[in-house]
Amino acid sequence: MEENNQNQLNIELPEEIAEGIYSNLAIITHSNAEFVIDFIRVMPGVPKAKVKSRVVLTPQHAKRLLGALADNVRKYEEVNGKIKLEDAPTIPMNFGGPTAQA
Repeated sequence: MEENNQNQLNIELPEEIAEGIYSNLAIITHSNAEFVIDFIRVMPGVPKAKVKSRVVLTPQHAKRLLGALADNVRKYEEVNGKIKLEDAPTIPMNFGGPTAQA
């Protein structure tokens, strides 16, 4: 019984975090040491958008997240049917910042 308690992780979810953050765009970048996922909320007719949340992961955790997300999407589709992807709207990716030049 005591051995089971040692393998258990208690996770606290504060009320302000439990509400969640709505995001309809994610931008993923990486270096050799980490993956960075920026979650953004883009509003129609508004030329500027803010990053609402940033998550930084090790490459190993990014790969685990990829597998867990794929597994959850598969389970969701088994119960609710195939998720239909619409054509993504054209979103200016520079959000008013400087454009890159080679």
